Amino acid sequence: MTIKTASNETQKVTITLPKLVLQQLDELIPARQRSRFIAEALADQLLALEESAGAWSDEGHPEMMDDEAIDRWLASLRASWTAPGVPDHGDLSA
Repeated sequence: MTIKTASNETQKVTITLPKLVLQQLDELIPARQRSRFIAEALADQLLALEESAGAWSDEGHPEMMDDEAIDRWLASLRASWTAPGVPDHGDLSA
């Protein structure tokens, strides 16, 4: 997504970044392109949030309602992890 704005449509802000993120930004993005890069990355993330809003509902995922339900779901999922043709020998961790 490319954002094109007139200079009078922009506003300066102060943000705080982790040192490693800033170091990567400095190494990869030329100084005079950083604002545009950050604006485009932020716009992409905001769009993803907008598009995914409402995609998850508690009612649509009863297997995640409480700790016990999650444990049952994980046990069921893990029980399906045997390769075809390989006998299941049960819990080998003991």
